[in-house]
Amino acid sequence: MGLPQFNNTLEIRVYALCILAGIVLATILTSRRLTARGAEPGVVLDIILWAIPFGIIGARIYHVLTHPGDYFGEGIEWWKMFAIWEGGIAIFGSLIGGAVGAYIGCRLSGIRFWTFADALAPGMLLAQAAGRFGNYFNNELFGTPTDLPWGLEIQSSNPAFPVGLADGTLFHPTFLYEVIWNLAGVAVILLLERKLRLQWGKAFGVYLIWYGIGRTMFETMRVDPSEIFFGVRTNVWGALFAIVVGLLIILIQRREHPGAEPGPYRPGAEWVPAGAGVESSDTYSDDELRGDGATDSREKESVASDATSVVGAKSTN
Repeated sequence: MGLPQFNNTLEIRVYALCILAGIVLATILTSRRLTARGAEPGVVLDIILWAIPFGIIGARIYHVLTHPGDYFGEGIEWWKMFAIWEGGIAIFGSLIGGAVGAYIGCRLSGIRFWTFADALAPGMLLAQAAGRFGNYFNNELFGTPTDLPWGLEIQSSNPAFPVGLADGTLFHPTFLYEVIWNLAGVAVILLLERKLRLQWGKAFGVYLIWYGIGRTMFETMRVDPSEIFFGVRTNVWGALFAIVVGLLIILIQRREHPGAEPGPYRPGAEWVPAGAGVESSDTYSDDELRGDGATDSREKESVASDATSVVGAKSTN
């Protein structure tokens, strides 16, 4: 039974940097959108600290289960399924795992889950667009051959290069198509939010539909190996499932929640800004605010008031 061998070399992958950049961009955008809805500034960090680890775990599990030939079988070392540093994560798995982590984070922070999901929707597309640039640097996940001027040239030594094609063959840059599609989706969601009341998870439903449609188109163009079920690639099934879930979210939430959200927090878990609800008509001079002047002034006012009351009482007797 083989065990993993590690060396002392620290390798920084450009793909990992692209994913990290996407996470940062999504966090910033989501935080601003949550704050605009009345949430405490920075509360997004309390949620993503759960969502990101669960998302990574879900992404890896999904990849391993949809590529069993790479991780299970005679001669394959068992620990390879955990070797995420060798590559192999799936966006649909990250959506499932990330949703579980986000739900936990929302429960602990008091934020409504659907409020967070709506705030996250355009940020997810932004993060996925940034992450796809990693495919360019890795020269992977490209599409079928093309004569178009923006075709991508892949070295024939690349393990993913299709057998039988000549050197210099150009391929569809499907990851670039997805980058453009995702950025367009950010604009679509933001525009629809101005025209329609996308609350109670409806914005996230639009995200699932938009991403699912795009992924269905681009996935069918790819030439990298994939598990096939009933003649369809696994990720196409995942994209179709995302579309169905997005439609169900919108339809169900329209029926269950026809009105506007009362706020980003669950009842009883509301955040009250510091100083909110404190009202006072008292005014103080600069001298009073610097020391005990305020107390002395109050005492003098009290004595003067008492004296006035005594004089008034005597004059009426």
